[in-house]
Amino acid sequence: MTDRAAFEQYRPHPWHGLTPGKDPPRLLHAYIEITPFDPVKYEIDKVTGYLRVDRPQRSSSLPPALYGFIPRTYCGPRVAALSAEAARADGDPLDICVLSERPINRAEVLLDARIVGGLLMIDNGEADDKIIAVLYNDAIWGTATDINDIPERLIERLQHYFATYKLVPGSPATVTIQHVYSVAHAEQVVRAAIEDYIALFGQPTEG
Repeated sequence: MTDRAAFEQYRPHPWHGLTPGKDPPRLLHAYIEITPFDPVKYEIDKVTGYLRVDRPQRSSSLPPALYGFIPRTYCGPRVAALSAEAARADGDPLDICVLSERPINRAEVLLDARIVGGLLMIDNGEADDKIIAVLYNDAIWGTATDINDIPERLIERLQHYFATYKLVPGSPATVTIQHVYSVAHAEQVVRAAIEDYIALFGQPTEG
């Protein structure tokens, strides 16, 4: 136990030990699990905080943006309440996709991101929102402030990826993208996810 406590002094748990960002809900921290260059889906191990191999992707589709989650968020009843189509939320940290002009080919990195909108995704009846953001101070995307500042074709690629990344040949689709939403609604989702986290885990006392 002593060794573990000492270790956690130096490597905070990416979900619980980092803050949601510098100025939530607009300017956030994003912990990146997957890059656009890897056909394997990784996911944070909720107990240890290390990345775990979730599954190799069945298709050749790659995520069109950096993909990860916002620390100290949780998709619970408050997030579900923002989606009339969902019976509940997925019980995971809130997902975030981050656009960067320069290729970032490493996962397990932390970056500052400004949200611009999101996708309302329903997976097996659960709300599984995907916040869309841009890398803060990015040379190309850094001036974007709302979803309308992002090219429509790029939003289509994000929609297509998430609508198809769980497809299994011969089985019915379980994922639907209900709609794309603006930064105003994205801020509501982030606030709700932070409140859901505090309701479940308590108010952090540091960081």
